[in-house]
Amino acid sequence: MEKRKSNTSSRPGNKDWRTKSSQNKSKQNNNHKKESTLDNRVFVKKAMTLEENKYETSVMIKDLPVNLKIKENLLAKGYIQPTEIQEKTLNAVLQGRNVMGLAQTGTGKTAAFLVPILHQLVGSAPAFQVLIVVPTRELAVQIEAELKSIAKGMNIFSQVFIGGTSVGRDKDKLKRPSHFIIGTPGRLLDMENQRALQFSRFTTLILDEFDRLLDMGFSQDIKKMISKMSNRKQTALFSATEEPGQKKLIGEFLINPVEVRVSVKNSTGDHIEQEIIHVKDGENKMDVLVRMMKDDAFQKVIVFAETKRWVSKVCKELNRKGIKADEIHGNKSQNYRQNALNSFKAEKIKVLVATDVAARGLDIEEVSHVINYQKPKNFDSYIHRIGRTGRAGKSGKAYTFVN
Repeated sequence: MEKRKSNTSSRPGNKDWRTKSSQNKSKQNNNHKKESTLDNRVFVKKAMTLEENKYETSVMIKDLPVNLKIKENLLAKGYIQPTEIQEKTLNAVLQGRNVMGLAQTGTGKTAAFLVPILHQLVGSAPAFQVLIVVPTRELAVQIEAELKSIAKGMNIFSQVFIGGTSVGRDKDKLKRPSHFIIGTPGRLLDMENQRALQFSRFTTLILDEFDRLLDMGFSQDIKKMISKMSNRKQTALFSATEEPGQKKLIGEFLINPVEVRVSVKNSTGDHIEQEIIHVKDGENKMDVLVRMMKDDAFQKVIVFAETKRWVSKVCKELNRKGIKADEIHGNKSQNYRQNALNSFKAEKIKVLVATDVAARGLDIEEVSHVINYQKPKNFDSYIHRIGRTGRAGKSGKAYTFVN
């Protein structure tokens, strides 16, 4: 959904953080765990103007063919018109059709399936109707938050099941039926193995960030869940990228789907300005990063590194230099990760340092910059990293350090 909020652009100030040299030689530049094979040219791209990139919808939120309360909640959130993926998938989902939606990150795929499915559930009693499967814990929590805001005052119930939380508490939660169950594959299958959850009860399946689910090796888990969903009547699959090797698997999950493609395969955000930061011989990468962070233009920044060790190292050094930062990666507990995200969203910290666990699905408003402290291993990871800025068609800025 497109908000009323005016677009803001973030441009670096005049501070010369890219050209200053450090007297301390850096050992960091050669310590990558895995070398990226990406050509440096992919990290440079001029942003299109917002007017060039704007999608002209044919309908407004107030005119959508959905429950009035849903529309009131969307309007209260500041949305005035649907995005392209939302408009083009709405009728198919409302009609109960199977849907494959392909759209770049930040284009509103979550609301694309939540709005029509919520409309279908209006007035129904909670009975485990909808199963939403996602690749990461953070995305699961985010989807439930979005669901609750769109369904406010509608007596719609949901629960989240993810790793890093109490198994016993999760089993107790499932004693109370809900309309929506949202979770990661491992914990959902764990609940099923312990006979606390029955996949056969669900009639609707949503596979969100499907490409990432496959990247993380969840294809067999998804097949296992689907094989037990004997009453499944509708499946919607949403993804940011589509690889040729995925087509056979998608064909197994979706029968006669409505296919909606509103993004170009392997295309980065047209509205994101992308540049390279050259780290010169004798120059310390961390010193360059610190100078960037001291520029007032860098207001809300996500810094990506390739490994958990490097994330912790960068975070620690930023804090030591007086820049408020926190970190999220796989070795952190769910509570820690969520608290770090909340602090970042509330602007209690300036920088969030992360592995690629944060590159998918997180919708954090007004991220001014994304910085690849280390080059991503592949182009798909790059797309999703930089997609944390320039959300919902707004302008954004992405920098990648190269030697």
